[in-house]
Amino acid sequence: MRRIGTIILGIFGIVSTCAAGTDTDTITGTCFNRFSARHFGCEVSVLPGRVIAADPYAKKWLKNKNVLALRAGVRYSTLPQDSDEYARDFGYPTFVVGMQYGLNRGVTMHREKDTAWGLLEPVDYTSRLGNMMTLYGTFERPVLRSRRWQGDYTLSVGVSYSNSKYNTHNAIDNELIGSRWLIYFGAGVHATYRIAENWGLRGGLDFYHHSNGATNRPNKGANMVAPSIGVVYDPFGGKEIDSGKTGTGPSRGSFKPYSFLEVATRMGVKTLHEDWQLTQFRTPPGAPDYRTSRFKRYLTYSFHASILRRYARRWASGVGVDVYRVSYTRRVEEIERAEGIDSKLDPWSFGVSGKHRVYYHNLSLNLSLGCYLHRNLGDNAKQVESSVYEHVGIHYSFPRLNRFSVGIGIKAHNTKADCLEVTAAYPVVL
Repeated sequence: MRRIGTIILGIFGIVSTCAAGTDTDTITGTCFNRFSARHFGCEVSVLPGRVIAADPYAKKWLKNKNVLALRAGVRYSTLPQDSDEYARDFGYPTFVVGMQYGLNRGVTMHREKDTAWGLLEPVDYTSRLGNMMTLYGTFERPVLRSRRWQGDYTLSVGVSYSNSKYNTHNAIDNELIGSRWLIYFGAGVHATYRIAENWGLRGGLDFYHHSNGATNRPNKGANMVAPSIGVVYDPFGGKEIDSGKTGTGPSRGSFKPYSFLEVATRMGVKTLHEDWQLTQFRTPPGAPDYRTSRFKRYLTYSFHASILRRYARRWASGVGVDVYRVSYTRRVEEIERAEGIDSKLDPWSFGVSGKHRVYYHNLSLNLSLGCYLHRNLGDNAKQVESSVYEHVGIHYSFPRLNRFSVGIGIKAHNTKADCLEVTAAYPVVL
């Protein structure tokens, strides 16, 4: 829960720093002085959508797929009259803190008799996805603007609570959601037509995802795609979003590109897919662990050294070396021996990756895509993992600590979560 709470702190950090004049501003003084009523608006929208089956396996038991989400949020718009170079570089973005309620009870799941399920026996009822309440923060970046029209893309993160999850009583086929507390990620593209000076009609297409980051099982994750339609109120008036006044390109400020070496360490937590497979499909009915909802959590550790070039105020890119160590090799060896597989696993893995950062003041979105050069974690890992891995995380840096940063993120294989991680990183300017 503390790690999930870090996401919420990051969301409010975006809002608190969005009007700051320099990298070192904090949630005091200048930042608050630049908050005024004309920056704040609101929005409401409705999203009738569908759950997406991630693979042929999920298609076998995912039946009805219709969902409906309702959103309401408070908007903070950066304006050219009192914003800084970061705001100008991003075309004067808008930040949103909002609530979303997902009506998901129409999503049903049921396993029919199938030899692929092994010892699993179908039940005589249908499982349902739970309704979800989400607190989220959104970064809305305009890419096209005129007096009447705006086109934008959005990125959102947050935390969700589901009123139902996988259990052996009334949701035994709900392999999408295995925890009540979930991480939320969203992305969308939208167009807004201004029908009055302060009011706009907004439509678009949104994708959003709920999962627990592999901190429990099951964790297929609920992926939704939905058209959206809503109303937006911005009190600053249409005249202040004229494309001739705001601009959308990078500024020509005093930023000087530089290179830096970053060393980082991460600690993650996960449950094992091997334990899930064992208890779901290879444990006989009546056994204590048959289709259980209780799984042991294991720690993972990693160390990273990267060289990056910050070639613009908002961007940096580079390459790095990643070293991983896991704490669960003995458990996997035990499971494989029971299946007649005699293997010796290596808790150490390493790979190389390309990295990209997007900065907004002291916050950054950290992305990396890597390839393992060595990894030996057993037969199941060869099937469900891949040689390619991804990291996505949000970091906050402390200028007074020489840009030392902390963050939270997800490590994944082929977009499927492997573990939830916390990170500490230290950069050295070259």
